[in-house]
Formats: sequence, structure tokens, C-alpha cells
Amino acid sequence: MGICAVLLICLSQVELGRVWAQEHEVGRTLLQGEEDPGHRTKRDQPTEGGVDISPLPDNMTRIVVDSQKYYTWQSYGPSDKRTEVLWVDLDGLHKSQVRIHGILSNTHRQAARVALSFDFPFYGHYLRQIIIATGGFIFMGEITHRMLTATQYIAPLMANFDPSFSKNSTVRYSDNGNLFVVQWDHVRLKDREDEGSFVFQAALHKNGTIAFNYREIPVPVVKINSTEHPVKVGLSDAFMAYLPSAQMSDAKRRTIYEYHRVEIDTTKIVSRSAFEFTPLPTCLQHTSCDLCLTSNVTSGCGWCNTLQRCSDGIDRHRQEWLDYNCPEEAKSTCEDFNPDLSETSTTPINHSTASPTPSAAEFKDQHVKSGLQTDSPDLMGITENTAIIAGVVGALALLVALTLLAVYYINTHPTAAPPFYLMQRRSNNYWPSMKFRNQECHSSYTEVELGHEKEVFIEAEQCC
Repeated sequence: MGICAVLLICLSQVELGRVWAQEHEVGRTLLQGEEDPGHRTKRDQPTEGGVDISPLPDNMTRIVVDSQKYYTWQSYGPSDKRTEVLWVDLDGLHKSQVRIHGILSNTHRQAARVALSFDFPFYGHYLRQIIIATGGFIFMGEITHRMLTATQYIAPLMANFDPSFSKNSTVRYSDNGNLFVVQWDHVRLKDREDEGSFVFQAALHKNGTIAFNYREIPVPVVKINSTEHPVKVGLSDAFMAYLPSAQMSDAKRRTIYEYHRVEIDTTKIVSRSAFEFTPLPTCLQHTSCDLCLTSNVTSGCGWCNTLQRCSDGIDRHRQEWLDYNCPEEAKSTCEDFNPDLSETSTTPINHSTASPTPSAAEFKDQHVKSGLQTDSPDLMGITENTAIIAGVVGALALLVALTLLAVYYINTHPTAAPPFYLMQRRSNNYWPSMKFRNQECHSSYTEVELGHEKEVFIEAEQCC
């Protein structure tokens, strides 16, 4: 308690000195008739609520146009040589390079988070973690929710697969630092197991290229039933926005908006076929205002000087883009953020150039002006620094005095209660670790922690 009191006293002394200096500086500014300079502050963050996302009914039309702005793709058939080049033979790799996910290989409708060894660019965003699902897709979102199948996915073949049906059905992956491959190996559709097993994979390259490789497709994709589980093939990304909640006036509800989707022709998915997706440049890759506004590889980009970010306003950071008034800043030019000071500045002083000696009258006039100018910036800076230094020195002196007093008391009273209390609390395990679980989470896909056997299954319920 004594140490806490000393720290509080130290902080209060420093804060009083700083506030005192600021009050005097503001007073001088107001006396001189200058305006208090404005500053940009971050808006209040909205209250987080449940994610409002659910599967759309079959009779509702939902059109997301592939604008060819983010990816271009090419399909390859069984006779194309590129098909064999894209296929990654996990059986030919060393066992140490391939990992079989024990949980996903023995369960149905489960998802597991996996860390990549490299930053993977997805729609211009660099991701280091992904979530592999048993249903033939990879969830690429940062926030897990009840319906992972809705958006933000890489789906070579999203369907109702059940790897737990057979011991030969596995979900395995490999990561060599430049390429991450997930393979759904001999998986079968739930309640349609007699139709045959599927073998396909998704390959994520470090440069952002994505490949869908199909080795065994026993039935046409168009004949897979989507009643119990969505059937999708392609890419998707979305942004999250905050809307007022109907239940609570002050609460905000997180709503996910899918801003782009790539859907491929499923009739071209046959055994020994492949699709290759090539990423296109995005505004997010530019790190300066000049590149953002003058680059020939992107269009529609705007520069937000507050966030130091280039964007067209439609990406995962859209909410932040709106919160910081970036749409207005994006209308400006680079010269507005970096004005040329050479036109307004005075001629620089050359100390090596000889100048005329001022007369006695000029000296007198300068002396009178310097006496009137008592509120120069240098003097204000010195006053503020002096106040802060004085507060720090006073706090340190008080801290030293209380420390010496405490040491003297402990040495002269070794059996008193406070010393014993301090010695009993000298334990590295004094602060307990805390675990958070959300018992109200009922997700269609349950996120699980990484494991190798069914016995170590741990359900992560904080997925809503």
C-alpha cells in the first residue's frame, strides 16, 4: 500500500506541473488573440454486439458482381499440362512436412484455426491465420461467427462433407514457407456416402496466387444438394459495419457486408481439373500519397492522411475509413497534405555574409520590442519544462524519503505484520490466469483448437 501511495503521489506531482504549464500557455495564447489549434480525435467506438448474419432463403436473389477488380482466373481441364503443374502431391513429401489434422479428420461441421508461416495477401489484406473447415473451404475472416459459410472464404468445393465417416477420410495440410496447401482427402457427403469419395485441395502461394486442384470428383457439383449445407466454389470477402440495434437504443450491431465474390463455373469441375486465381493490384498496397494517386496499376484510389492509408473505401477497413472522415480527405491532393513551405518562408539567414552594423537608434528600438514580447515560444517551452522538472524532482525526493522510512521500519520491527504479508505474497503464481467462455454460442460450425486425437477435442465456444 505504501508503494502504491508513493506512485500516486509521483504521478500527481508530475501531472500538476504539466497542467500548470498548459494553463499558463493557454492563457498566453488567449491574451495574444490567437485561436486554440484544433486537433483530430478518434470517434467513440461503438458498442460491440452480436454478429447479424444468417443464411439467405433460397427464394431471395442475391447478386454480387465479379468486377474482375481483385482477381483474374483461368480453368484447366484433364488434358492441360498446367493441371499437373498446379497439383501438389502431398504423398510425395516427407511425413514431417505434412500434418494430418486429427480433429477435423474425425468430426463433422468443425473448423480449426491454423497459423501460416508467411503473410498471405487476400483481397489486398495480409493475413497470418486462417480457419480450415471440414466442409471443403477455408474461412479467411478475422472474427468468427455463427455462419462461416456466408462470406470471406476460399472454397474449392464447399459442401456437407463428413470426414468422420471413414478412417481413410482426412484433412491434411502442408506449409513450406512459400506455399500452404490444404487437402480434403477421400471425404464423403453426409448421408450420401455411397456416391463416392472426393479428393481436392486449395493451394495458397506467398505471392497471393490461389489454386483449386481436383483429383477425384465422383458426382457433378451441380447435383450436390444444398439444402443442409451451402454449396459454393470461389472466393469472397466482406467488411463489417456497425448499425444501431433495434433492441437497445445505445447499442451497436455488427453487420457483415459482402462486397465482392468470385464464382466459377461448377460444370468445369471434373476429376483432374484445376483453377488458378491471380491477384490484381489494389489500393491498399500503396504506402504513400504520391503512389496512391498517380499509380497506373490501380484506379479510384484516395489517400487518407490521418490513417496514412490508400483505399477506394471498399475493403475490410471501411468502418475505420468512415470513422476518421477519410472520404473527405480522399478528395484532397498530396499538395494539400504537404504544402510547399518554400514559398511562404522568409529568406534563410546566412551567418557568413557580412551585414551592416545597426545604429544606436535601431538597438534601442529592438530593446523596447524585446521587452514587450514576453510571451515568445521559447519562453513558454522553458516554463513548461521547468514545471515538469520541478514536479519530477519533488516526487523523487518524496519517494526516496518514504523508501528509507520503510526500510528503517522493517529492520527495527522484523516481526510486524506488514513484512510478513509482503514475504507471503512473493509468489510468481499470485496472479491467476483467466479463461473466457461464451455459453450462449450456438454456431453451425464449431471452431476447435488444434489437436491430433479425438480425446483431446476442445470446443472453443467464444466464436460468436
